[in-house]
Amino acid sequence: MSLNDTLPQPEAGEQHVRARGHVPPGVEYHRVLAGGKRRVGRGLLAIALLILGMFVLSFAAAQAAGFADLRMGRVNPAMGGTDYTPLYHGATMFSLALLIPWSMVLQRWLYGVRGASLHSVASRFRFDVLGRALVFIGPVWLLSLLVLNLSPAGERTHWSAASLVVLIVITLLLTPLQSAGEEYGLRGLVFRIAGSWGRGPRVSLFLGVLVSSALFTVLHGADDPWINLWYFTLAASLAVITWRTGGIEIAVVIHALLNTVTFVLAAALHTDIGSAVTDRSAGAGSAVLLVPTLTVAVIAAVVWWRSHRTGPALTPASPHPEQR
Repeated sequence: MSLNDTLPQPEAGEQHVRARGHVPPGVEYHRVLAGGKRRVGRGLLAIALLILGMFVLSFAAAQAAGFADLRMGRVNPAMGGTDYTPLYHGATMFSLALLIPWSMVLQRWLYGVRGASLHSVASRFRFDVLGRALVFIGPVWLLSLLVLNLSPAGERTHWSAASLVVLIVITLLLTPLQSAGEEYGLRGLVFRIAGSWGRGPRVSLFLGVLVSSALFTVLHGADDPWINLWYFTLAASLAVITWRTGGIEIAVVIHALLNTVTFVLAAALHTDIGSAVTDRSAGAGSAVLLVPTLTVAVIAAVVWWRSHRTGPALTPASPHPEQR
């Protein structure tokens, strides 16, 4: 018995999409996978495979970095040590970046819709949208991040000059891709899957935002209420932005700036990344997290307001030539 025999099959009207990978015309980003049936079982399977893939890829990359570090006399967290090495950092970032192709594979395999549609309703990554986000949203967002990351930090550590340079270079190269990987997985695939469970646009939007944001929060494993509030608000705001703009470009910019600035400043200030920056235990958060929390919520509100006349972006009325 094949996997397709055990999964709910698409309705007759969806066969064309599944067979040829076309994106349905005139729908919002989170409704691309919606059809005549909710296909909850298929969606739960896709989410489970996404999470499984994330953990398998992270484990494999961390173990490879762990063995390499051992040969250099360092014991990173993958091997039970406390040496947060540049190699371990890079492996962690790279493994999460692989969620981009993995999310696309899952969407194509389980829903028959081409992976490129995860970029945006135009089925491409819109660099013009990314550029405008950097110009207009970037400065405000960076200011809030500086307030957050220049507040009194936790433990300090010593980085050699060479390790510090390598760590910063790896952060600048791989952290934006790591952030994008999380966006493709959560604000892309999971947002769409949960959005396909609702009968109407409003219910779909509510489910998409709630499920993707709750899963994002849970996966970060925080025990602190301030941190959980921050994670959930960040995730919900990015989902709303993705819905209104019809793509993940702005969400990628916000997430990438957040993570890149956090790691670069931590390295520059010799903050212990392994214990301070990634600490999510009870008591690790504080009211200072309200600064980025409120800032990202306001950014989402402004994006919504600026599109109140046009409404959320929709998929084009006819497939692009490359989709035919």
